[in-house]
Amino acid sequence: MKLRRYQSSDCVHLADLFYQTVHTINAKDYTKEQLDVWATGVVDLERWDTTLLEHHSVVAEEDDKIVGFGDIDKTGYLDRLYVHKDYQGRGIASAICRELECTVLVDKITVHASITAKPFFLSRGYEIIREQQVVRQGIFLTNYIMEKRVG
Repeated sequence: MKLRRYQSSDCVHLADLFYQTVHTINAKDYTKEQLDVWATGVVDLERWDTTLLEHHSVVAEEDDKIVGFGDIDKTGYLDRLYVHKDYQGRGIASAICRELECTVLVDKITVHASITAKPFFLSRGYEIIREQQVVRQGIFLTNYIMEKRVG
């Protein structure tokens, strides 16, 4: 597996990976209705491309296939971290996260972690600040605001 910087030509692939991962991996913790409003299958590619270019964004590849991606902004907000549904448990998320955590010059990193991702972030030293309910199209989704002190 290798990590590289995000390129605009990756955006469509990342949007598909996001949809497939959410609807497969997160299905154990969220209802179909919740998954459908979280990952609708329609991503504003222009907005995603803009934010991925503005943030420090990395893509993980294995055998010339995109198997994960993540991004973090200058304030230390870790926005997205997704690993292909068929490549879970291989250390890809850890490698991406390590890369992202090392790039920001802040004293803490914040993430809004799904129920599914909460154990991963706890294992990396993040602490739960609070549980929250996010509303999308009238449907409630539980996630956790988590922080990690760095530096």
